[in-house]
Amino acid sequence: MRKYIVFRAERRSPNWKERKLQHTQALTDILAEHYDCSDKPIPEPGYRPTEFIRVDQLHDPKEHGHSTHYRKGDWEVTRVETYTPDLPLGDYDMVVICYCKYNPINAPLKPMPERQVSLASFGGDETAYQQWLESQKETADV
Repeated sequence: MRKYIVFRAERRSPNWKERKLQHTQALTDILAEHYDCSDKPIPEPGYRPTEFIRVDQLHDPKEHGHSTHYRKGDWEVTRVETYTPDLPLGDYDMVVICYCKYNPINAPLKPMPERQVSLASFGGDETAYQQWLESQKETADV
């Protein structure tokens, strides 16, 4: 099932001035967005979206993407709304809106796991996976 999951801050949440869209700097209530094609259940009240953090002193571009660590976030889901299309013709089978309140916790930072690329990373597209493998060989030969 293809799900579009949006985590939104409840109205009047703290730190609203820091939540800006990257490209326009306009204020936003959106904390995070996820695209999920798994069979995992949707988030429920009490769920905390993962927060990704970059520790500049530990960042190695060969090993990391942007983030070096992750942890349970300070935002907690309080209410969930789901919407399904009248006709299943769009990109998603369900849109999930998770309303969150700021409820900071002292969750430990965990190092990002080593990258693992597999056929599943390409949604089962064997051709795309093989092209990626070939591109990695070319990079290694340079």
